[in-house]
Amino acid sequence: MPEAPRFAAADLGAESGRVVVGTLRDSRVELHVVHRFANRPVRLPDGLHWNALGLLEGILDGMRVAGRVDGVGVDAWGVDYGLVDGAGRLLGPPFHHLDDRTRATVARAFERVPRAELYAATGIQTMPINTVFQLLADEGTPALAAAARVLLIPDLLGLWLSGVAANEVTAASTTGLLDARTGAWALEAIERLGLPGRLFGDLVEPGTTLGPLLPEHDIAGAPLVRAVAGHDTASAFAAAPVGGEDNAILSSGTWSLLGLELPEPVLGPDAAAANLTNERGVDATTRLLKNVMGLWLVQECRRAWGTHDYDELHRLAAQAPDDVPLIDPDDEAFLAPGDMPARIAAHCERTGQRAPATAGETVRAILLSLACKYRVVLRSLERVTGRRVRCVHVIGGGARNALLCQLTADVLELPVLAGPVEATALGNVLVQARGAGLVGSLAQMREIASASARPETFEPRADRSGDLERFLAVTGLAEHRTIPAAVKEKIA
Repeated sequence: MPEAPRFAAADLGAESGRVVVGTLRDSRVELHVVHRFANRPVRLPDGLHWNALGLLEGILDGMRVAGRVDGVGVDAWGVDYGLVDGAGRLLGPPFHHLDDRTRATVARAFERVPRAELYAATGIQTMPINTVFQLLADEGTPALAAAARVLLIPDLLGLWLSGVAANEVTAASTTGLLDARTGAWALEAIERLGLPGRLFGDLVEPGTTLGPLLPEHDIAGAPLVRAVAGHDTASAFAAAPVGGEDNAILSSGTWSLLGLELPEPVLGPDAAAANLTNERGVDATTRLLKNVMGLWLVQECRRAWGTHDYDELHRLAAQAPDDVPLIDPDDEAFLAPGDMPARIAAHCERTGQRAPATAGETVRAILLSLACKYRVVLRSLERVTGRRVRCVHVIGGGARNALLCQLTADVLELPVLAGPVEATALGNVLVQARGAGLVGSLAQMREIASASARPETFEPRADRSGDLERFLAVTGLAEHRTIPAAVKEKIA
């Protein structure tokens, strides 16, 4: 019998990376995590950076553990990048998106291209972490002057693995510099922003073969390196077992990305006012979503306390009282690394609430606040698309968090299907299998994903309307309760 195809998914997150081997057998994928490694940012005199060479080392160590594989692909978070010269040499360690160097560049960008015009072209949510604002922070630097290409993190690692530089389109869509309609670089906007056009090279689709693994990596078999859906959310969405247009997807991890999969972008003034983002997916689909701060808040609290593991924190949160204070998870006070428990306490006191008294109350306050923010975002998505969501799929690491899933079901008043937890790695593997000619359409990929993992269902079971009202009062956010006429017609 021939050996079943095996693919290595290098899945990089803000806190850690891992190499996951996916074996395609009997229209299912069996996933096995073969190697985990830390992803620790490095503070240098000029700011906060990623240890990109450490990530490469972790991937190669994982491939040595994995044994024979037919291919490897890298997915990672969006927006961050490396600048390389004409010989492919990295011109400095990639900056971390939480570095504060973009403080003045958002305003500078909108002086050159007004926000409404930039949104109409690229459809990307305005956030200071966006690549466009980071590149403007590089203006006048020797690195930008010498750069021949900008490569997002998965692109950079793809170059180091294969020797081929290419910009994968789903990762490129997070930059705020890709035309949302055509999927090509928004060259007019790039020129008006004053960014060098030479940085923006050939774009490739998920599944494109870059080449064999370079021989200097000394890994037997020279597996093929493929560009997968390089943005981890795009990989995760590809493996989400969605059942129809009335399903929303919540990719839950360090960040929360809540959205809908659409055949084309939504670029009108309502979407711009709601600060929704249009990101590219597999098969030129659009992920209309919003980035919401996620479990980063819990991660930073755990780091500050230094005495709890995640299981213990979730147990303490489940035991905490219901009347915890509430916060806007996207408040700028929570964006940078630091003493998150102290920041949350100070924020609660500033908004006329008591500070959380225990670690359990702090974590429960974060999780309940996230659930309330999801409701606000979901209403915005329904309003601008005319769809009525009836089910939410939670994928990624947050699907393990039963308390967060239950609170989300309660606040949204909708069933939540949690899983697959390994959606990103699963999507990575499925895109590689498709690139190898073993899988056909996106629909077939999702059929395989559904057969490979069984989600857990959380039905609404508690009335959280009072919590939602408290959240809206504290944050000043608005929930659009009016169902659009187009949605009412669909329901009828």
